[in-house]
This record gives sequence, C-alpha cells and structure tokens, in this order.
Amino acid sequence: MLNSMGWVALPEYFPWLALFIGLCVGSFLNVVIHRLPKMMEREWRAQCAELAGGSASEGERYNLIVPRSRCPSCSHAITALENVPILSWLWLRGRCSACRARIGLRYPLVELGAGVAAAYAASRYGFSWAAGGAMLYCWCLIALAVIDLDTQLLPDDITLFLLWAGLALNLNATIVPLANAVIGAMAGYLFLWTVYWAFRFATGKEGMGYGDFKLLAAIGAWLGWSKLPLVVLLSSVVGAIVGVSLILFRRHGREIPIPFGPYLAAAGLIALFWGDAIAKRWLPILV
Repeated sequence: MLNSMGWVALPEYFPWLALFIGLCVGSFLNVVIHRLPKMMEREWRAQCAELAGGSASEGERYNLIVPRSRCPSCSHAITALENVPILSWLWLRGRCSACRARIGLRYPLVELGAGVAAAYAASRYGFSWAAGGAMLYCWCLIALAVIDLDTQLLPDDITLFLLWAGLALNLNATIVPLANAVIGAMAGYLFLWTVYWAFRFATGKEGMGYGDFKLLAAIGAWLGWSKLPLVVLLSSVVGAIVGVSLILFRRHGREIPIPFGPYLAAAGLIALFWGDAIAKRWLPILV
C-alpha cells in the first residue's frame, strides 16, 4: 500500500529495516573510528611541515574510502564476505583469515550498538524525521565515544557536524523548539568552558579538552537546554564511578587522564530516549 508520497507504508517493518541499516552504518563507523584520528595526524604533520618551510610527503592516498580495509597485522585486504556486520566476525571466530591475528570484540559491539540504537529509534518515533535524526545522533555519539577512548580526541569533523545537524533538524521543532536548541548549544558550551577555566585557575591544570565543550553544545542543540542538567549529572556520576573503579581495581594512576567524552555521549543517549521519564521520576525540578 502506498501513501500520498509514494512510500510503502509498512511501519511494522521499519525497525527491522533500521536495524539492518544501523548494522551497515556500524561497520562504516569502525572505519571512521580507526581512520579519522590518523587522517587528523597526517593533516597536522602536513601543516607543521608547511609552517617549517618544507613540504609533507604525499604518501599513499588515505581517507575514509581508500585504501580498502586491511588487517592491521598482515595488510590482508578485507573481502566483502569478511566484512558482513557481526556475522563475519563470528564466522572468522574473531581472527584474521590470513594471519589469524585477533580481531577485537569492539568491532562487532560497535556494529551491534549502531544497529540496536537505530532499531529502537525507529520503534520509538516511527517513520519520521525524528527517527532519522535520532539514528544520526546515536551513530555520531558512538563514534565520538570510541575515538575519545582510543585517542582522547573528539574530532571537530563529527562534533561540529552534530551541532549544526541538531540545529537544522530542530528548525521545525522536530525534537525541541529551535529557541530551546539554540540556547542549549550556547549553554552547553559555556557551562563546560566555565568549569574548565575555573578548574584551571584553581589548580593550574587543564581538567578537560575543548572537544568536551563542543560535544555538550552539540547535545544541547539536539535535546535543548532543559536536558543539559540531566546530561551533566548523569555523565558526572558515571564518570566518577568508572574513574574510582579504575583507580581501585585496575591500579589506574590518578595522574593518567580519563576521557570525559564517552560519559557525555552515554548521558546524551540516555537523555534522548529516557530523559523525560528519569527527570519526572527522580528530578522533578528539571521538568
């Protein structure tokens, strides 16, 4: 059956379609997580060479598309059958088909997380712009969280895209009214900026990076200013629990920095789907 726009009206199948798309996007997110920091490093090296009056070596073309995905241990080119989300990892038993090097569990977990998040967004919002926006929001936060865990970097290519995408989506109040989103973006950035400088003046040290400001601004652009207190509270609680646990049980030195981005990303996901329920139940002052 076709609706007036010519789309097949099968809402009951939309979450399954979203799950499939999300799994495929998750496979691409693994490429982004692995390559984007390396691309940033190459760009920094080229800029440094240019400032020094030299020229950076061209080397192999390297971006999110080329070269083909390879095993980092033996450079075996990954075939199409070896790149099926989750199933290929299970079939290969988590090892490279050529050199038998271990393939980390993180790869299928990223794919699964992207797929489940997309399916849940589809089932919650139905076939709508809100569902598509929620999927994009979740995928960006997943990529940012894992990149920050690996490198303690939150790339502007993702955080700024996420911020502007949130404002664009809310032009028609898809998730929150535009004014709420604009104030959320400003308040998110200024809050962590203020915390950063207060901590720096008090201790002489940097407590977080500028990428955290931009990430909270992006979350504010999507969810609005009213969700920011919940996001900050959730991220701080989770971060404190994880940080103390690492120090106590894994002998993680207190001087070793712990990235804050993953906790902001997790709090942003929770606030999107369950923020209203949590606020009404536990934090009625925020509602």
